[in-house]
This record gives sequence, C-alpha cells and structure tokens, in this order.
Amino acid sequence: MLALEIKLKNILNIIGFEPELREEIWTSGNLKKVRAGEFVAGAGSPVTHIPIVIEGTIRIFRQGDYGNEVILYYMKPGQTCSLAITCYQGSHKTRAGAIAEENTEIWSIPGHLMDQWVIKYQGFRKFVFQSYQTRFDEILSTVDGISFMNLDARLYKYLLDKKNSNCNKIIKKTHQQIANELNTSRVVISRALKILEHNQKIEQHRNWIELS
Repeated sequence: MLALEIKLKNILNIIGFEPELREEIWTSGNLKKVRAGEFVAGAGSPVTHIPIVIEGTIRIFRQGDYGNEVILYYMKPGQTCSLAITCYQGSHKTRAGAIAEENTEIWSIPGHLMDQWVIKYQGFRKFVFQSYQTRFDEILSTVDGISFMNLDARLYKYLLDKKNSNCNKIIKKTHQQIANELNTSRVVISRALKILEHNQKIEQHRNWIELS
C-alpha cells in the first residue's frame, strides 16, 4: 500500500493539488483495476464516483445502435472524466462508455466530496476547469475530423491520437476494430491504411500498425 500511496500522491502533486487535498484524496478514495478491453463504465450507468487515472489509458466514446462508435477523448494518468463530473453534478446517467485501452489503474473518489473540494481547494478548482477546457477542445477536434477531414486524414489523426495517448508508436488494433471506432467498414480502412503505408506514414503488420 505504501508504494501505491507514493505513486498516487506523486501524480496528485504533479497536477498541482495542495498537500491537504492529496491526503484527503488518498484517505477517501479506493483503487480500481481494469484489464485491457474491459468496460470501466457503460452508457446509462449512474455516476457515483469520479475517477483519476493512475496508470494506463481509457477510451471515452459514444456508441450507435449497430455497434459503431465515435471516440470523444482519452484519459491518461493524472486526468479525470469531465463527463462523469458533469453527470454527477446534474444527477444524470452517463451517455458515454469507457473502455480500458490497456491494463489500467484508477483512483475512485466519492462524488459528493467534489463540492467541498471545489470551494476549499484552489488546486482542485483549477483541475476541474482545466479538465472541462481540455475535453471541450478534444471533442471539437473530433467534430472537425468527422465534418471536415477525408477518411485518410481522419485515420491518420486517429493513429496519432492513439500514439500520443499510449506514448507508443505501436498500435495494436485490427482493421475491424479501427473500422468500428471510426464508424466505417473494414474494407475502407484497409484501403486507407494501404495509402498511408504507400506514403511511408505507417508500417503494417499482422494485427498491429507502427507509425513512422
């Protein structure tokens, strides 16, 4: 437990939380471990706790009736889910899903403490507002990609986002998985990947892609 406490408090210190707040977060929260590919939360779930990622990456997405999805943003270590905060404050169920991209550790905080901390701690107030701004910018980028980019550009942006979120230029996704996440067909994705490979932006391997 000591190693976990040190790891969590180091992350909270980097965020800019006050020492007293770091201690409150440690004593009031609990650890949640999620394996790669598992749901952290599904659409329609009630929000009772607010997550802070300690390790790993979480994909936040909206899913259509036929299993197709639109990625809203990724959560990385030191980040929280602004949609979860909004849903908790409005007593709404979440309208987005969350899946672990890799084995992930989350520090789960009871939602009712947020109101106290926003008033009591400047660091937490700043963290919440910055999270809103960051997520708003990312969702705008997603809308721009869907509205204004051709598929080749959208696909390359998707791969770059994966690289940046995981800090790894190896993308372990099948063509079908990418197609589902970009709301298109496997054939179209395979064709677009060949174009990117021809332009020397990627290298393709069996069930994984490497960015150049």
